Amino acid sequence: MEPLLIVILTAAVASAACWILSLVTRDTSWVDRAWSIVPVVYVWIFAGTALAGGQDASRLVLMAVLVTLWGLRLTYNFARKGGYTGMEDYRWAILRRRMKPWQFQLFNLLFIIGYQMTLLVLITLPAEIALQHPAPLNAWDLVFAAIFLALLVGETVADQQQWEFHRRKKQAGGTLAPGFATEGLFRVSRHPNFFFEQSQWWALYAIGATAAVASGAAFLGGALNWTVIGPFLLSILFIGSTIFTESITASKYPAYAEYRRTTSMLVPWPPRTRRVAEPAA
Repeated sequence: MEPLLIVILTAAVASAACWILSLVTRDTSWVDRAWSIVPVVYVWIFAGTALAGGQDASRLVLMAVLVTLWGLRLTYNFARKGGYTGMEDYRWAILRRRMKPWQFQLFNLLFIIGYQMTLLVLITLPAEIALQHPAPLNAWDLVFAAIFLALLVGETVADQQQWEFHRRKKQAGGTLAPGFATEGLFRVSRHPNFFFEQSQWWALYAIGATAAVASGAAFLGGALNWTVIGPFLLSILFIGSTIFTESITASKYPAYAEYRRTTSMLVPWPPRTRRVAEPAA
């Protein structure tokens, strides 16, 4: 059986499981719990196919190792926030209140599960390109792998800084001015973890494109190939999610308007002017 078909069938089973569990438990965060796991499985399916077929699998193994590191880090961060204890994403609860029951269930099926689970397949398909173009590793692979690892470190730091802020906030009784993280990487980006997360998948796309180019593909079909739809749609998802998340934050914290005015939304960039006042020590 073709590895792409195996990935699609695996995704279909995982999607059905998420949908059924969301109905049984009335908890729509099952895709969130699968988010850091299923992409690792998909990339290893492609890598395993190359290894079993006796072809040069060095690039695919590299891609699988990188995605595994991504998955381990994200799973750990999600778990320590209680993601596997039945805690639902607060944004889904807000949307549920804004929609009629049938509207929310349609949104759950088509977007929360359908769109996002499809997206988790699409972002791993540069591995399919690498499988189709088994060229030897070259310097560009190492460059993009190093970029991926640097972005992984950046996301780890951002998540740790956010974790420490919320821990201090909890210790302070649930209130800590200005109400949201503004220090460290959050000084130069309102959502540095979001920026690093989606950028890692652009780096993985670049490794797949490197395989195509190294095999003699032209710019169209090589450096720019059809799997670019994965990281592109992921970026669109993050932008839309960020806008929705910020609308909630801004409604809770008056100081967020100034923070939003002075600080880049995603791409780390020096603040335009002095930020919101820091909480007193």
